[in-house]
Amino acid sequence: MEGPQQGTSTGVSPAGTETYRPVTGAATAATLLISLELVREVLVAVHNWRDYVVVHDFLAGRATLADVEAADSGTFTTLLGTWSLFLVGGAAGVAFLVWLWRARINAELTGGAAAHRRSRGWVIGAWLSPVANLWFPYQVVSDIWQASAPRRPAPVALIKTWWVLYAVALFVVKPIQWRMASQEASEQDVLANANMSTLLTVLTLAAGVLVILIIRRVTEWQTNRPAQNAG
Repeated sequence: MEGPQQGTSTGVSPAGTETYRPVTGAATAATLLISLELVREVLVAVHNWRDYVVVHDFLAGRATLADVEAADSGTFTTLLGTWSLFLVGGAAGVAFLVWLWRARINAELTGGAAAHRRSRGWVIGAWLSPVANLWFPYQVVSDIWQASAPRRPAPVALIKTWWVLYAVALFVVKPIQWRMASQEASEQDVLANANMSTLLTVLTLAAGVLVILIIRRVTEWQTNRPAQNAG
């Protein structure tokens, strides 16, 4: 069921001081940072394949131990490591949540809080709560999508596809890839990690492109709505 659940209180109503504000700035920031994170994911996959090539060449006698050590401890490796994940990925996540929060307020101001299955606090909490983060974020985004659309009910195929790709990448493939990366003991292990990293990158890229489309579409709808109301 895609509409608001009957009998479910959202527990929030727009405050009288809140005003309908454009989300274009937040959308631009989120789009740029998400795009940067997607580039980082591609570079990580390329780096993992570079590791495999170096290990393969070393075992074949075409590379030295120094080459292997350089590939594993270079500046490129450091830049793509944990720090970049927290800095770039974290910034992208925060920017997206800022946009989502503002878009939710606009959606409440035009359609009412009752149009949403989850209270406003879940706009952020849905992503941080174990178990609930498997489907609450989808509901939050889907309800904002529906409330912002000029014609309702709006098709949610784009939202569903994005969430499936994102959830599979985050909850299934990424843990497997991280475990593989920490247990590399042979050439086949390095190859398996490179392959899994490629799969993760493909899923992340697809989900990233779709969420950018979602951001752009909702932003366009909400930008045009005041003009429509004025007319």
